Amino acid sequence: MLPKEEASPVICLAQSLLASISEITEAVVCIELEKENFLEFGCYFYRASFTIMELLSAESFPANVMEILQTLSKNVDLAKDLVKRCQEGTRPILDSEQGSIIAQLEGVIKHVGECLGLIPASSFEDQVYVEVAIRSLSNEMQNAQFTIRQTLSSKTCELDSHALSLEKQLKEEQVSIETDLYPINIEDSTDSQFFDMPHVIEARKSTSYKTNRKLWNMSRSLSTLPLVAQEIEPLYGTFFCPLMKKIIDDPVTIETGVTYERKAISEWFEKFKNSEEIFCPITGHKLVTRDLVTNIALKSTIDEWRERNEVARIKVSQAALSLASSDGMVLEAIEDLQSISQGRQYSRKQVCSDGVLASLVKFLQYKNIDVVCAALELLRLLCAEEDDGIKEIISKKMDISTAIKMLSRSHQRVRHASLLFLLELSRSKFMCEKIGSVPGGILMLISLKYKPSIDVFASEKADETLRNLESSPNNIKRMAECGLLEPLLKHLVEGCEDMKMEMASYLGEIVLGHDSKTYVAERASPPLIKMVRSGNTLCRREAFKALSQISSYQPNGKILVEAGLVQIMFEEMFTRRICDEPMNSTIEAAAILANVFESVLELENLQVNTRGHTVSSNYVVYNIINMVKNSTPDDLNINLIRILLCLTKTPKSTASIVSAVKTTDASYTLTEFTNNPDDELGIASIKLLGALSPYMGHTLIERLCKTRGHPENLIQSPTEVTQITERHAVSAKYLAQLPHQNLTLNLALLSKNAVPTILQTINQIQRSGTRSSRYANAYLEGLVGILVRFTATLYEPQMLFLARNYNFTLVFSELLMKTSSDEVQRLSAIGLENLSTESINLSKPPQIKRTKIMKLFYLPKFLSFGSSKRRKIPVCPVHRGACSSQNTFCLVDAKAVERLLGCLDHDNVEVVDAALSAICTLLDDKVDVDNSVSMLSEVNAIKHVLNVVKEHQQEGLWQKSLWVIEKFLMKGGDKSASDISQDRLFPATLVSAFHHGEGSTRQLAEKILRHLNKMPNLSTYNPVM
Repeated sequence: MLPKEEASPVICLAQSLLASISEITEAVVCIELEKENFLEFGCYFYRASFTIMELLSAESFPANVMEILQTLSKNVDLAKDLVKRCQEGTRPILDSEQGSIIAQLEGVIKHVGECLGLIPASSFEDQVYVEVAIRSLSNEMQNAQFTIRQTLSSKTCELDSHALSLEKQLKEEQVSIETDLYPINIEDSTDSQFFDMPHVIEARKSTSYKTNRKLWNMSRSLSTLPLVAQEIEPLYGTFFCPLMKKIIDDPVTIETGVTYERKAISEWFEKFKNSEEIFCPITGHKLVTRDLVTNIALKSTIDEWRERNEVARIKVSQAALSLASSDGMVLEAIEDLQSISQGRQYSRKQVCSDGVLASLVKFLQYKNIDVVCAALELLRLLCAEEDDGIKEIISKKMDISTAIKMLSRSHQRVRHASLLFLLELSRSKFMCEKIGSVPGGILMLISLKYKPSIDVFASEKADETLRNLESSPNNIKRMAECGLLEPLLKHLVEGCEDMKMEMASYLGEIVLGHDSKTYVAERASPPLIKMVRSGNTLCRREAFKALSQISSYQPNGKILVEAGLVQIMFEEMFTRRICDEPMNSTIEAAAILANVFESVLELENLQVNTRGHTVSSNYVVYNIINMVKNSTPDDLNINLIRILLCLTKTPKSTASIVSAVKTTDASYTLTEFTNNPDDELGIASIKLLGALSPYMGHTLIERLCKTRGHPENLIQSPTEVTQITERHAVSAKYLAQLPHQNLTLNLALLSKNAVPTILQTINQIQRSGTRSSRYANAYLEGLVGILVRFTATLYEPQMLFLARNYNFTLVFSELLMKTSSDEVQRLSAIGLENLSTESINLSKPPQIKRTKIMKLFYLPKFLSFGSSKRRKIPVCPVHRGACSSQNTFCLVDAKAVERLLGCLDHDNVEVVDAALSAICTLLDDKVDVDNSVSMLSEVNAIKHVLNVVKEHQQEGLWQKSLWVIEKFLMKGGDKSASDISQDRLFPATLVSAFHHGEGSTRQLAEKILRHLNKMPNLSTYNPVM
């Protein structure tokens, strides 16, 4: 192949050829001598010019392109000379010369045809229609024959007499002749004058032709299709019904020998059914009988004529589509093919087999909307048959995605035409799969279906097409993936066993949107449960998979329970067994039950069988516990533990689980599971143990400390904060939940040097932020909880040394302010409370050690100088001794009091309660309450405490806050009493606490009211207890 960059001589020569051909086509219009031959000659050259243009538009030229163009150039030059000799104004042409000129014209055309045949097929790549058109033109030109016509005068006389005779015949028969050939307009490239040919005159004189004026009117252009007359099959008068004036389809002959269309003569007879006499409508002869005899010979003749004529019309239309010199030409060609395609199936196959499809596919990308719509309509007509053969041919010739893409066109006509075409294709099961496999095709149809307000017609046709596409199961799945679930659900409910199984399989695979999951659960649950109860293993497997998908969406839990799923699944777990079933239904049933239980709040009264057992009964709990102890598949254990974890939501079932775990020693198994490498199993086990820890915490600690690798495996720290996993978080939280007073676990953690790792990890999380990992905040809460547990056993010297060594007071004080987690603040306040409780025991009066020399010079008190100053050691006003945040855990020295007071304004009640408890340690009877009240007054503590009383109505907070207020009233003097009495809302809160509080709360409220002289008159008010 020759690249275009190296082919400038080729382009120049081709352009010169096109210019010469243009000159020839302009000149032949003016030649009167042998006009028809020269017009045909011009037609061939005009069509050859399109071949040259196609050659120029190719990406690369064939190797022999120069040879072809040079040969064409020689023939074009000879043609120009011949045309010039015959133009008007030159010398007259003798009869002997006419034969020579015509023979040379024929030779030129044949040589040009041979040159065109030398163009390789590879020049046009995948444009098959171009190759076919050029090969057809080449063959036609090589077989062209030109004959010398009669003289102009004699020819005109003959045509006139022929036209007159035809006109007379038409007047006698008064027949309207049907168009039997594609109408062609001929116009030259210069858009010059009109001209006539013999058959043009003949057609013009046939006034009964309504549409055939275009058939014979060759005007304006040399874009004509040559040899039109040779393609015409003669049309005989006997082909027409005298009554209908149309070509007969079902010819029948009556008694008089006249042939009619069966329908027409039957209607004629019907008009005179009540008449005694009836006459032939043409001859007027009286008829004795009304018998109709099929004219087999005429019918065969007409059928053969139709076939031959349609073949001719198809060829002409194909040529017109190949040239496509104007939109009008293309439209007329397509319309003629449409009329052919509305007839017999054989005609449609002829249209498909004659290379028309390639041109039609090309015109689907045409800029003219009329052409696009006409092409789509023709394709629809070709498909309008139950036989799938034509549809398969079309599917091989065109890409179905082209029609799908047209659904999004802005022109409504194009959308409608493409919808009608797709609708016709969808009637074939073979084509349904092809249409559905086009990416986005079904989604576009669904979109049109649900927009009736915008386009009713498109909505109806899209809906009809989608219903046809349901014949393919794969399409049903695609519809479901695009949001149209009704077909899938309909076949799941109403289909045969195989169809139900396939639909269930799809339902288990597709990802449903949240807005449709509940609807699917309502429709699909009953048939899926029936499939589970059937004996078909394949059906059961697909049903289990679909139910697992449905149950994973929590709002569906209640629907599944109402459908009777719970009893069926427990039956699968405990009693039902199918021999040789490859699927372990127990695992599947446990997974579905776990999903359902995680979404249903009221589990306690759910029945699991007909014997009255409920979910919370010992029967269920002990069975599950035994399965946990004895089962080996991790998948089953995971789901069984998930079920048990859900059962801990209710007190009754929790008590059953605790009893079962203790009596069966299942705690060993569960603790072993926490070391399992499967994260899901390990996490589920830790969560269940955490839920049971309030009821059997010390037992669990014993099991934990006896298990190899524990407890250190539960506090493994990730190398990076971003690598914190759920397992890290739940492990730390579990350790924090176990009883804090258990010294065994605390010493075990201490022996594993856990505290430095915990503190380091806490610092990393605070620097990186809890948003760096999904589980960072939960992990931080667990780590702080582990630190707090050490403060609960400070009586142990090792724990005391640990708290001092790492300055726990300062750690918890900083955590109060440097975190956004309510739980961390609560735990930090608890830790400070535990530490502050020990402060009074650790704080001792300062002792000054004197050396021996100082003792020798020590003077009695009465001899000492009054002005002499002793060295003073600072003493904590609250604890009356030498205090520090590190050694005695003094909250005052750690400046934690202000931070705790800030927590009193928190919205979280638990945080407020923990902070208030820590502050209460500073007002204990063991400390110097006077100094403590004075110190708290300086930081305006009473204001925060009053806010707690007014904002929170919890009994515990009332007791603590009122206890603090009483201390201020008793020890704080007039200033504290004034501050409290000035709060105008406080008395009303006190009255409410007095009436609605419990015993100690009522007593505190009464004391404060009496102190403020606002004690209510009890004789006129009955408190509500």
